[in-house]
Amino acid sequence: MNTSEVPILDKTLQVTNTWLNELMEDHGPDRHVAWHVLTAVLHTLRDRLPADLAAHLSAQLPLLVRGAYYEQYEPSRQPTPSRSLGEFLAQVEDEFTTIRPVDSTEAVRSVFRLLSHHIDPGQVQKIRHALPEEVRALWPDPEKRH
Repeated sequence: MNTSEVPILDKTLQVTNTWLNELMEDHGPDRHVAWHVLTAVLHTLRDRLPADLAAHLSAQLPLLVRGAYYEQYEPSRQPTPSRSLGEFLAQVEDEFTTIRPVDSTEAVRSVFRLLSHHIDPGQVQKIRHALPEEVRALWPDPEKRH
């Protein structure tokens, strides 16, 4: 059943809800929390990628998520110079101020698994290799899955 009579909007809402449902399996049945987990990790990831790689990632996101991904984006300031896992997790946590406590490490792992499940494996590899080793360690290598 179409609700908007605009197929692209119906599709992006359906896919976005699928993604949120997957995150709720890890973080509980609160769609608001799942949305914040998704956007906080995507913003932090985006800010550490070169602009061209960030754009390639965005092209594989559902339209609704893509809009949130680009919220407050400043491509001329990317990638940020921070290279530590602590700085990565701190940025994620900064976006959790309006929700119940969420473990930032688990949030990052959840979103990385979600991306591995839904985006092109070659793109996942490019993104993973652009990250510092200690951040990359939270994102299992899709080539090593059995």
